[in-house]
Amino acid sequence: MAPGDLAREQRGVARHSFAAAAVTALVLWLAWGAGDAWMARTDDLAVRLALALRLDLAVLLCLGVAIGRVATQRFLSAEDIGGSASPSESPAVRRSRAILQNTLEQVVLALPTHMALASLLPPDRMAVLAALVLLFVAGRIAFAIGYARGAAGRAFGFGLTAYPTAAALAGAALLALTA
Repeated sequence: MAPGDLAREQRGVARHSFAAAAVTALVLWLAWGAGDAWMARTDDLAVRLALALRLDLAVLLCLGVAIGRVATQRFLSAEDIGGSASPSESPAVRRSRAILQNTLEQVVLALPTHMALASLLPPDRMAVLAALVLLFVAGRIAFAIGYARGAAGRAFGFGLTAYPTAAALAGAALLALTA
């Protein structure tokens, strides 16, 4: 990649990452402000964790879809049906495996973070969990759609997945330290 191309790609990544950070901040601010307006307020830890687990089914669905895409593409392709033992791999499967790998990494961090946050959030702020899951799913969709367009194309989706989890992890740590 030429230096000019690298700089252009970096500007695109920065622009899309900033947009993801702004959307994340807005959605989480709105969810925080919603209080218990549309979610039941509860002090019961088991109920709070059950809510987080039910919401996180959507996060797990993202992982299931990513796995299914790789499996389906391999099944339908003569060069890919042998799996990772195949001497060559089509660009479509390579791209889907990269999306799957990133999705798995994001899920591994998001699920325990959501559980920790569910146990620490004030009872009237549980809407934040729903917002985190909404951002995760939207981020995975945007990441998959933009993947073929390079780093700048996938930066928004990556940020929309990673920034909410990072904010939730920081929030959970802060709540744990002040509890």
